[in-house]
Amino acid sequence: MRLEDLNYFLAVAETGHVGRASEQLGQTQPALTKGVQRLERELNLQLFERTPKGMVLTTVGQAFFERAREVRFAMDQAVREANDLHLGKVGMLRVGVPPNYADYFGTTCALLLQQRPAARVQVTIGLNDRLFAALRVGDLDLCISAQQTPSAPDFDQQALFSDNLHVIAREGHPLFLKPRLQLADLAQAAWLLPGRKVVARRTIDARFTENGLPPPNVVVESSSTSFSMVSMVRATDMLTVATESSMKRPESRGLRAIPLREASWPRRMGITTRRGSYLSPLALRFIEMLHQNKPAL
Repeated sequence: MRLEDLNYFLAVAETGHVGRASEQLGQTQPALTKGVQRLERELNLQLFERTPKGMVLTTVGQAFFERAREVRFAMDQAVREANDLHLGKVGMLRVGVPPNYADYFGTTCALLLQQRPAARVQVTIGLNDRLFAALRVGDLDLCISAQQTPSAPDFDQQALFSDNLHVIAREGHPLFLKPRLQLADLAQAAWLLPGRKVVARRTIDARFTENGLPPPNVVVESSSTSFSMVSMVRATDMLTVATESSMKRPESRGLRAIPLREASWPRRMGITTRRGSYLSPLALRFIEMLHQNKPAL
């Protein structure tokens, strides 16, 4: 089996189209078509259904795709490890960071670059749905994230610090005047929240479901942290969630946590890596420094 044929197959499977895959790889469409056909002959399997709209993986092809992607990931890891050895343990570090913890990352990264001035760092800022997806396909070495319970089977987690989550509202919100506030009262409010794939959103939805309530009425869904849009919360009766560390910032002025036990969640932040992946000496040193420079919350 030729390695280039495997790469051709993966590119076509990921794009669903020979033309787009050829542009991505810088190869001609006939070369990709021949490579995929050659691979199918060698495996004696039909990997794709050819349709007018593109290439669709068969059931067997989907299973092979999952395994082949793992092989490519392992090859990429082997190349990175060899390059690290060749370059004297200096290399590229790729880190995913939620917006709320960019300062913590930046301070620690500055210390790392003082110690390793030849190092290079790529930073992806985003919520954990985006970061976990990038981690799974090998585009990140590690990310700072809320810890999942239980952890996903393909991830390893290292706890760093606690930063609990609270439902918040503007000062003077009618909920603060209710004599016997209940979670059901929050279910009737309008909300600003991140998307459904984000851990914080799933945690909130689960709390409402556990109490026999419908999920929050999300009026505004944000691809960033809810706290980045607190001006909207401050100017309306919408509810959102924020971490304890966020509530200590100057921008939280005029906002309060809802005084209800069910409206808060314990949360640990930590380091997430892909299970079994290669971590360069640079990545391992950065992880050490993240532990040494944990923020005082």
